[in-house]
Amino acid sequence: MTLIERTDVIKLGDKFATVIGEDVAVGQLAPAFKAQVGSWGELAPWSDVDVLAQTTGKVRILTPLPSLSTGVCDAETRRFNQEAADLGDGVVVIAVSTDLPPTQKSWCAGAGVDRVYTVSDHMDLDFGAKYGTWLKERRWHRRAVFVIGKDDRIVYAAYMSALGEQPTYEDVIAAARQALGA
Repeated sequence: MTLIERTDVIKLGDKFATVIGEDVAVGQLAPAFKAQVGSWGELAPWSDVDVLAQTTGKVRILTPLPSLSTGVCDAETRRFNQEAADLGDGVVVIAVSTDLPPTQKSWCAGAGVDRVYTVSDHMDLDFGAKYGTWLKERRWHRRAVFVIGKDDRIVYAAYMSALGEQPTYEDVIAAARQALGA
């Protein structure tokens, strides 16, 4: 797979960052990706997981983010944890970052986050390359949110224009509910 580099998408400070990969769009089949487990029920940290295959038949909310240890990422993940409780078992929320799996697991335990699974894209940035979220200069993700339906099609895709920008939670939740058929 040839990776494209784009330098006109998002700024880090006053300079444009290099984004690796192309943006995904509503209607397309969600690209399959593998990552390492951070905090995911009974799955052991560092286990490789094919995220879409592991969650077949569910609606997935994927939230790539720079690092759980930053204020905005912390707030976003806590908010999705609260929202997940109301969405029921038909929806799975998965935070994707380049934080190491033990860091993700301990952050979740300390934050009381038990409804959001975390996976680390640290090893090869497979997710970042396939979803157009890899920021080359920092080796982390630009903030985005994707809702993937039970049929593995993307039903919602939003890329934040700045690292500190949070998603429009109401739109994400509405897309997830619609994908559930609720």
